[in-house]
Amino acid sequence: MKLNLAKCVGLVCMIFAFRAMPEKAPLPMHAIQIIDGKTGRGVPLVQLETVSRQKFITDSAGLIAIVDPALIGQAVFFTITSHGYEFPADGFGIHGKTFQLKPGEETKIKINRINIAERIYRITGEGIYRDSIMLGRSTPLKNPLINGQVVGQDSAHVVSYQKKLYWFFGDTQKQSYPLGQFSTSGAFSELPATGGLDPNVGVNLTYFVDAKGFSRPMYPPKGAQLHWVDGVVVTKDAAGNEKLIGTMSLLKSLADVVGRELVMYDDKTDQLQTLKKLDLQSKAYLSGHPFHHQVEGVDYIYFGNSWPNQRMKANWADVLNPEVYESYKPDFDKDGKCTWAWRIDPSPITNDEISRLIKSGRMKEQDAAFRLKDIRSKKTFIPQNGSVVWNDYRKKFVMIISEVGGATSYLGEIYYAESDHPQGPWGDAVKVVTHDRYSFYNPVIHPIFDQENGRYIYFEGTYTYTFSRKDDPTPMYDYNQIMYRLDLADDRLRAK
Repeated sequence: MKLNLAKCVGLVCMIFAFRAMPEKAPLPMHAIQIIDGKTGRGVPLVQLETVSRQKFITDSAGLIAIVDPALIGQAVFFTITSHGYEFPADGFGIHGKTFQLKPGEETKIKINRINIAERIYRITGEGIYRDSIMLGRSTPLKNPLINGQVVGQDSAHVVSYQKKLYWFFGDTQKQSYPLGQFSTSGAFSELPATGGLDPNVGVNLTYFVDAKGFSRPMYPPKGAQLHWVDGVVVTKDAAGNEKLIGTMSLLKSLADVVGRELVMYDDKTDQLQTLKKLDLQSKAYLSGHPFHHQVEGVDYIYFGNSWPNQRMKANWADVLNPEVYESYKPDFDKDGKCTWAWRIDPSPITNDEISRLIKSGRMKEQDAAFRLKDIRSKKTFIPQNGSVVWNDYRKKFVMIISEVGGATSYLGEIYYAESDHPQGPWGDAVKVVTHDRYSFYNPVIHPIFDQENGRYIYFEGTYTYTFSRKDDPTPMYDYNQIMYRLDLADDRLRAK
């Protein structure tokens, strides 16, 4: 075949011309930052939606990077919504604003906080500071985009152990497949006093990972079982050595618990190993977020899901013997007078049992050691799980707890309460976080993060649409841990 010289020369010229063409400039951006009207801090989890239904969510710095070329250079209206925050409505009752999205510029918008607690950042999941990175901003995290390949993570248990913070999570989702792992995940972080981040800006988690870099099981998997750790606490063994222990539940499904074990952290394998198999029928096992408290010079470990109505002496022999665990229970004399006391009993009273006693007239409302009442509405509510710690600023035990069956969200309303004693009485409670048909459950307070002698406390919980709505989960945020900060000097926390 003969070559056409003219065509060959033309082709060569086209190749060289293509190679000489300059690279396309990156698309122009416009930065929007939503800030707390009270603190001036960027607010995570604020949704901006255009008239054409495009949705944008602020990252942990409150930033959104607008890149869409159809929007840049235009006047664009956004509705602005966020759980526990409100943007003012215009004359038509629409909560939003028109932005002039000039390329390379930034717009800051204040939003009013309804919550008493301030949402400050997301702890787990993908893209925590995605928009900040897109905009070329600095971030506090070592892994601001993805860490341990984790995109979703359930309920947290956190303890200080061996001069670090150890974090344990439930079911964990990964980027590479819809099913992740279900045998407890783990990570550690440095203490704020020894190199860790200021809790006001974030937490640098170092995950325990597998050969592929994904957050690995902390408990040896067994077939298709779910393995969830609970009641994690640090105590000392008979030789005085610090030990990290907890309860491992083995489940076939959410409703089918097939085993329960007392587990201990193995420092050599960085896994949770069986210390003792527990009686599945017994209610005497570590649960919730335990803590140490001394009574008449005796160190006790208090625990329980909704409230700390169980305890054991913090010595190794008692820890290993559930038969000597104590429960805080009511007793009635011959005249029907109710008194509460600690007694060796493996069966703690439940919220339902307290409700039945009150409904029957056997117990008066004011005699219930644990009967939470909304301080504003004066109505009692059904608690889910909570966290209790001693607070130096208030000189009281403080509680953060979630409500079941709330009017705004089924499992997303969070309350604060105080008591002089860990077992109560707990009565008046103040709502500090609200959600619009979205769950925020299993909250946990981090006393190691307290600032200004406990005036500022930090707590996290699991944010997920499960249980509270049928669809429309929040991208990247859903099924992840979000941190809040609460100022205990706020007058709204006091009875009025």
